[in-house]
Amino acid sequence: MPRHARGFDTEHAWDYLTRRDRKLGAWMKRIGYIAPQPTWKKTFDPVDALARAILYQQLSGKAAATIVGRVETAIASARLHVDTLDRIDDAALRACGVSGNKTLALRDLAARERRGEIPTLRQMSTMHQDEIVAALVPVRGIGRWTVEMMLMFRLGRPDVLPIDDLGVRKGAQFVDRLDAMPTPKELAARGETWGPYRTYAAQYLWRIADAGIEAKTPTKRSQD
Repeated sequence: MPRHARGFDTEHAWDYLTRRDRKLGAWMKRIGYIAPQPTWKKTFDPVDALARAILYQQLSGKAAATIVGRVETAIASARLHVDTLDRIDDAALRACGVSGNKTLALRDLAARERRGEIPTLRQMSTMHQDEIVAALVPVRGIGRWTVEMMLMFRLGRPDVLPIDDLGVRKGAQFVDRLDAMPTPKELAARGETWGPYRTYAAQYLWRIADAGIEAKTPTKRSQD
């Protein structure tokens, strides 16, 4: 099986996209070059990453970090995994500020890890990104967007376009000077132009959304 490298040549992606799409390219030149993500080369535990994603959902970063810190203290570990999560019962999780739904999601994640249903980092290296999505979205509390963020920012897959993300859609609206944000289906079609570097295009679309709003109300994204 072919192994997928973590990360890609962003200089080549820059040259490719600025040549292929003049409208996007003009914005890219205005914003400037985006360097490779440092997280692409860092090892991580997918279960820990998913558990943190669950805990961060629908909360501000500060509030979520506080809750995660309490959980880490309660389990006496900086790693959220099936073995460490077993150290804390549901009542103790609630005392840390974890909601009932998130507690159920963490228990489901741990149960699936015990059954070997969560791919390891090594296994993911030989899996197509669609296979990774299919393996992880059955976990309670984990949607396609969460897996796409892992694919983009942790695994460094080059061709991921989160078409449901409001920031990405808003950025595409500014690029094409549309009266309204494109629908996810319309964005998927538009994104064909950016393959095989849709991940890099999405990074610019987020920044374009913020730049286009300028000093007005910040763009509300699906992760907010």
